[in-house]
Amino acid sequence: MSEQPCSIHYFSSAAQAAGLIAHLAGRAAADEEDATRTETAVRDILRDVQDNGLDAVVAYTRRYDCPGFTKDMFVIRPDALREASLRIPDTDRVIIREAAGRIRVFHEVQKEKNWFITDAHGAVFGQVLTPLDRVGLYVPGGKGGETPLISSMLMNVIPAQTAGVAEIAVVSPPGPDGVISPYILAAAYELGITEVYACGSAWAVAALAYGAGSLAPVDLVAGPGNIWVTTAKKLLLGKIGIDMLAGPSEICVIADEIARPEWVAADMLSQAEHDPLASAVCIVTDPAVASAVRGELAAQVQTLPRREIAEKSLADWGAIIVVPDIATAAAVANKLAPEHLEIALADPWPVAGMIRHAGAIFLGNYAAESVGDYFAGPNHVLPTMGTARFSSGLSVATFCKKSNVIRVNESFARDHAGGIARLARLEGLEAHARAVEVRLK
Repeated sequence: MSEQPCSIHYFSSAAQAAGLIAHLAGRAAADEEDATRTETAVRDILRDVQDNGLDAVVAYTRRYDCPGFTKDMFVIRPDALREASLRIPDTDRVIIREAAGRIRVFHEVQKEKNWFITDAHGAVFGQVLTPLDRVGLYVPGGKGGETPLISSMLMNVIPAQTAGVAEIAVVSPPGPDGVISPYILAAAYELGITEVYACGSAWAVAALAYGAGSLAPVDLVAGPGNIWVTTAKKLLLGKIGIDMLAGPSEICVIADEIARPEWVAADMLSQAEHDPLASAVCIVTDPAVASAVRGELAAQVQTLPRREIAEKSLADWGAIIVVPDIATAAAVANKLAPEHLEIALADPWPVAGMIRHAGAIFLGNYAAESVGDYFAGPNHVLPTMGTARFSSGLSVATFCKKSNVIRVNESFARDHAGGIARLARLEGLEAHARAVEVRLK
């Protein structure tokens, strides 16, 4: 790789950046042929699990994760969760508990209330919220099971619990020895989860949707995963609910002339190390800062354990954009609609008011994206690939459904029957009209 991992672009307006933004938005479809092959394979997996249940899940797990996997390894016993919690260092257990507490506090505030209104007739209309009966949560095992995504467990389980979901089933892929990371199991225990299954990838999502062995079907599947997991969720949408179709990670940092280039570069790399398709963008108002950030990226990436991944991400999907002022920077950021947006300014609040599209907004120089990933409290499961233009991150609302309530009396019916019947007949629905009029005879 060259010494300069990111190209620098100069734009005087957001409109001029349209070509670059379109390029970045298209990165998930960079290999359409591969995506088509994946979808075909996932369809076969879903059909197999639907027809053969646990036998199919075990067969795929043997083939891809653990050659010696057996049916009796599928269900993780509740006592194994407790044992795992005792095996991890006390200091780590304390950190998990503190992070969980902060995440729970934030999500408790998200809870919506039932509401009702009345009109002059005394009719009552309203909306009631009901938690889903049963959900399935996918927790990735990380690289070879060695980098367990503890934060994914916390960020998915806690809003579901806060919503009041009665039954929560967690799936996570086993390692080559058939064992799920003790950190994943310990986090489950600390959260009070008792239903955990060793399976991953598309067959785990299929097992949640159709059931497998003692794993009963769920109503919704949430949680991040690779392209196989995402494709399975996409194909099962309608059979079950899903949280979102998440793409590769992304970050955009807005910075001015007083920015700390080493901090900006570190934050860009925090996303670039995720995936070769991850995107890291910086928008600055000072060409000197742009050059300094590019130099810091080139230097800092050298010492990363995931150097090759980060270098590929920066080379293909990284960019440093120079604009004439902060207002233009905000306009470009809105066009990007990034998953993570950092406003690395001394006074970020005025710029925050200009932002309409972002999964999460980090304000000030000390608000590193990592703070939100692990500890601040807001959820880190966020819309990607520009979908922040029309969608939101995972929340308590993801695990609830809303039902409208209508209570009318005779006075209301008599006063409005004529209008209701007229609208029904305009639509050619005579039975609809008569259903109102019959009550007035």
